[in-house]
Amino acid sequence: MFDTILIANRGEIACRVMETAQGMGVRCVAVYSDADAGAKHVAMADVAVHIGGSAPAESYLRGDVIIRAALDTGAQAIHPGYGFLSENPDFVDAVEKAGLVFIGPSARAIRAMGLKDAAKALMVEAGVPVVPGYHGADQDDALLAAEAEKIGYPVLIKAVAGGGGKGMRQVDAASGFQAALDSARSEAKTAFGNSDVLVEKFVTKPRHIEVQVFGDGSRAVHLFERDCSLQRRHQKVIEEAPAPGMREEMRAAMGAAAVRAAEAIGYAGAGTVEFIVDGSEGLRAEGFFFMEMNTRLQVEHPVTEAITGVDLVEWQLRVAAGESLPMGQEALTINGHAFEARLYAEDVPKGFLPATGTLTHLQFTDQTRADSGVRAGDSISPFYDPMIAKVIVHGPTRDVALARLRAALAGCEVAGTVTNLAFLGALAGHAGFAAGDVDTGLIARDIAELTEAPAVAPWHMALAGMAALGLMAPQPEAGFTLWRPLRRQVMLAHGGEETLLKVRVLSPDRQSWSVGETELSAERRAGRWYLDGHMAPAVAVAGSVVTVFDGYGMGFDVIDPLARAAGKSGDGNLIEAPMPGMVRLVDAKVGQKVTAGDRLAVLEAMKMEHSLLAARDGVVAEVLAAEGDQVEAGAALVRLEAEPEAAA
Repeated sequence: MFDTILIANRGEIACRVMETAQGMGVRCVAVYSDADAGAKHVAMADVAVHIGGSAPAESYLRGDVIIRAALDTGAQAIHPGYGFLSENPDFVDAVEKAGLVFIGPSARAIRAMGLKDAAKALMVEAGVPVVPGYHGADQDDALLAAEAEKIGYPVLIKAVAGGGGKGMRQVDAASGFQAALDSARSEAKTAFGNSDVLVEKFVTKPRHIEVQVFGDGSRAVHLFERDCSLQRRHQKVIEEAPAPGMREEMRAAMGAAAVRAAEAIGYAGAGTVEFIVDGSEGLRAEGFFFMEMNTRLQVEHPVTEAITGVDLVEWQLRVAAGESLPMGQEALTINGHAFEARLYAEDVPKGFLPATGTLTHLQFTDQTRADSGVRAGDSISPFYDPMIAKVIVHGPTRDVALARLRAALAGCEVAGTVTNLAFLGALAGHAGFAAGDVDTGLIARDIAELTEAPAVAPWHMALAGMAALGLMAPQPEAGFTLWRPLRRQVMLAHGGEETLLKVRVLSPDRQSWSVGETELSAERRAGRWYLDGHMAPAVAVAGSVVTVFDGYGMGFDVIDPLARAAGKSGDGNLIEAPMPGMVRLVDAKVGQKVTAGDRLAVLEAMKMEHSLLAARDGVVAEVLAAEGDQVEAGAALVRLEAEPEAAA
């Protein structure tokens, strides 16, 4: 076994590999970019090496720099994770030329499966069923159109070097073939530098079922199947193992086909053989077709680990170190059912656009396996995939596992960025998914229902108001002023709408709230708050944002009346104090040119500091207050020179 390995990756997969490797007593070397200097995988590693700038091309795709880091730190092997250089045969060659071990398949095996058309020809030779289609080298437009007619519409145009849905177009009739072909070629050329395509029969109720294989270079085994049919724009969302409705006859046929595929190329390590399955008449042994092989560890590998009890990363290390397969086919069995949901920083209402932000709060239930490369306090970088975590559950049956997935998603607490958590929760509760009636078109058909935002009730807003005003744990003496109930108010914004909330603190354990036109009470019993009869969920406060962890997380912005008032008063020449306070800082100087948004002074009030900003461009004429001055509301602090009148 190796004593030191380098993980040529980042994020959750780097952390995942380290957990197993360090558990085996193997020293781990991390590599990191500028953006990842404080990342979780860097903190977990025994040694960390900086390899370049934040963009992948400046760091994680620099194979020569990564190999040098491995040699300099005494690593004997490199684990590629997934993505980046994991399926780059030239990198594998370079690793081996440097005298290191690549923890994965050979460069020859990767090349054999790298182009879809060549891979399918190889699979035909190995007796693996493929989708009827044209996989030839002649890329003449007329020939491709004629082949599409032979296959029969609908057809699918796919980039031969593609992946992730790029360079892929569905064509339902001959009239749309040429336009789709041109579009697919253009996208493929941009994404992969190769505009060649293949044309295949489009399966009308397609399911994406893949088989986990593992080889040692001479023989291979399969670790059963995963169903990855829940996809959005060809991107997997929730995966499960085993596939719902799978018959033993079909499982055996698919497993045997996957093993033939792996052994045909002398495969070593973990790999996945992906099949497109015709689910229109249920799962039938003759209804599956080879799609492609991923020559690496898959993102969704944890569901296979959950149902087999096999640590696939451990197997990777052992086989790469020279051991034969740890288990034979007859020893591998299925235990229960598992799901994985991919939690991303995504703005669902804006079409699932990747989001950034700092995770101010991140917590999972104790019953959840959460594979994550980030922690509370970490930033979601714009340079990389915005995955927050993979939420993984296991149960003795599919129904139990699905119930646990729903509970895990409902109990997941994320604050600091928008996420797809509510979308995942809606998907886990979808009636068709619960029944196992899945196909790759399910999400697209029901996207409106699945992306509907959870309803915000007045009690949610009242709870956010309690947190914003610091009233979650009021002290006995803090509830009253001059023997009368304390009255406070706060303005909250949610979903673009602002609501004024007012509260009367009647006692340390009782509050009366007005939320817009709605009146409700809050009462604390046995240490827990109840609002309008609802037990309060957890709440997180970060700056001016309050997150209530109900309905998969509801974020409320606290509107600062000082900032709003300052903005209004700054419209003219005079900048005034919006309320009584102390002048903490004066930035403005007489004669200084300022632009709209420049800070002129800082006022401290109610134990908070508020910046007073210039609302227009101008020149400071007078500074009317000094640092440390106590001022009343409306006191003049800074005066700008009057704007010159426009020429007639």
